[in-house]
Amino acid sequence: MTPVDASRVVVHRPVAAALWMIGSIIGFTALAISGREIGATLDTFEMMLYRSLIGVAVVVAIAAATGRLAEIEPRHLGQHALRNVIHFVGQNLWLYALALIPLAQLFALEFSSPLIVALTAPFLLSERMTRIKLIAVLLGFCGILIVARPFGTGGLSIGLIAALLCAFAFAGTAIATKRLTRVTSVIGILFWLAVMQSILGLVCAGFDGDIAWPEMQVLPWVIVMGLAGLVAHFSLTKALSLAPASIVTPVDFLRLPVIALIGTAFYAEPMDFWVLAGGCVILAANWINVSAGRGFRSVTT
Repeated sequence: MTPVDASRVVVHRPVAAALWMIGSIIGFTALAISGREIGATLDTFEMMLYRSLIGVAVVVAIAAATGRLAEIEPRHLGQHALRNVIHFVGQNLWLYALALIPLAQLFALEFSSPLIVALTAPFLLSERMTRIKLIAVLLGFCGILIVARPFGTGGLSIGLIAALLCAFAFAGTAIATKRLTRVTSVIGILFWLAVMQSILGLVCAGFDGDIAWPEMQVLPWVIVMGLAGLVAHFSLTKALSLAPASIVTPVDFLRLPVIALIGTAFYAEPMDFWVLAGGCVILAANWINVSAGRGFRSVTT
């Protein structure tokens, strides 16, 4: 009888994963709400500057507390820079769209980024494109058309275009991140993410010679924004370590009805049937994609 290598045994804990996903949903929802609350006083570059500075402090504190400061090395800085420029562009597009379109519509379009990864991974990551993955991508594209309705009376607004472009940027970030994980640790990736985006935020926010300081009434929301993304991504990563992506992805999709309810209750946004229906189509496409192979999740808000 062949002995079992304990290091290869994967223990699936779907209930624990679902509980961690609650933290992820809360984090991403808090990120969107804080962006809405701050948007009237800070521009997107200023939001990214303060969020990233908070991120630097938190990542360094975690690395120091866990004895992992040695993992923060000035290596592969070119790859880090490429990843973080793409992510910076995507984040600013996301924050810009946040002020222009309903929250549910933005979240639904954001869910298309893993499908864009699946479409481009064969060219950039040497992954095989199977027939089932191609079907998933085409189904996801149909879902995007249902959500965006570019041929409707409103057409493609600037907010919808920004949301679609941020999904492409997040897909690019995911591919660049996957390449980086082959040569560096997660702590290193997060540190250079926060540092480089702090620099980019400072340059872009200060380009006009005027960087606004957070007013006292929005300062708590700035802190929430700085912490929410880290909580969301840590919770999502932890959930993926406890259960397959095919289980985690449908739970992650609960963000859409949650944010739709918040948009209706607090921002008087109508509950749009077509956004929810299109989101369900995108969810189905994502589930097919991750069930077809080893796909990876990449919500990089």
